[in-house]
Amino acid sequence: FSILFINVIYLLLLNFYRNLKGTSARAPTVQQIRNKEVIVDNGIVRVTFSNPKGLITGIKYNEIGNVLNPYLRARGYWDITWQTENNSLPKLDRIEGTNFRIITQNEEQVEISFSRTWNGGSDHIPLNVDKRYIIRTNTSGIYTYGIFERQPEWPEVEMGLIRVAFKLNPDRFHYMVVADNRQRQMPTDDDRDIHSGRAKLLAYKEAVKLTNPHNHMFKNQVDDKYQYSCEVKDNKVHGWISTKSNVGFWLISPSGEYRSGGPVKQELTSHVGPTTLTTFISQHYVGPDMETRYKTGEAWKKVLGPVFIYLNSDSTRNNLQHLLWEDAKRQTEQEVEAWPYGFVASSDFPTRQERGTITGRLFVNDRFLAPAGYAYIGLAPPGEAGSWQTNTKVYHCYTLTSFL
Repeated sequence: FSILFINVIYLLLLNFYRNLKGTSARAPTVQQIRNKEVIVDNGIVRVTFSNPKGLITGIKYNEIGNVLNPYLRARGYWDITWQTENNSLPKLDRIEGTNFRIITQNEEQVEISFSRTWNGGSDHIPLNVDKRYIIRTNTSGIYTYGIFERQPEWPEVEMGLIRVAFKLNPDRFHYMVVADNRQRQMPTDDDRDIHSGRAKLLAYKEAVKLTNPHNHMFKNQVDDKYQYSCEVKDNKVHGWISTKSNVGFWLISPSGEYRSGGPVKQELTSHVGPTTLTTFISQHYVGPDMETRYKTGEAWKKVLGPVFIYLNSDSTRNNLQHLLWEDAKRQTEQEVEAWPYGFVASSDFPTRQERGTITGRLFVNDRFLAPAGYAYIGLAPPGEAGSWQTNTKVYHCYTLTSFL
């Protein structure tokens, strides 16, 4: 009886994880269509990119032809806000590429590049940018990272924001998850429209009171994307669930080393749109001190990411939100354990073998007995006390101490 019971449990678990992962996998393929689109397909996800701009225009998963918003041109993209000394208002640059290359294509993965080189006469930010996307065999999602570089002779520039954002299909995704205790059914972007009488503007443009939403369960509630912010140390996975299609869309950040501000800086996650994003550099909650300023004569190069866009599904419909969220957390643990990734093609991304390790003991010298566990220890360049928090040009390597 016990053997039969164990076998039944095994089959149930096996069926559950098959349901979560979706369709059968195969080696990823690359297809170019009339020099306008690039399609990468591994049998689980089929991702369409504009060519050579490198915007993600479509993600096919399970029976959903496109999990992204079909009503918007900007659906999956990198962008930067920037300005020069001569510009009082910041500009938005969507970092549209001008050159497409296949970096790697084998049985294990495809890595593609959409790059743009600054030519000195354009209205784009004076940076060389290389957007990379990786789709691996038997992987339900997409990895993306960016290589940003400026030459010392280039003009002075200030950057206020660098991020990756995804606008999901509003007809399908209505349930948002940021944490175990921060998840709920969400209003729509249309419910926030102050011009149609559905919402009332509050103290700032991001905060509105929902006065006449389509779903009256949201009536008189306040919606504000900053309600769903969290500290970088906790900002590892968040996203949306389509209860209509039994599908989850998650943005996983396995490391905080490429983000500015350190472990306790707050950043945005997901919000009404439906939108999900990851921010690498921003002024959120800090202001101009978090701007990245480069003077003429100053060179810079940094790899931002990779982050992982993960999709999962379940056909059982039993406690759907809980199952998909728990699976997303398990996937996040796997990504964290695999960091730094060994499959990234760029030599600018240091491998595990190229990185060092620091070990030691932390003693707290105080009048009162104070434990030294659960303190953050970080590695930062020399500077004034606390300057590491506003240094957006470098990597932030830190860890949490443990008790002996």
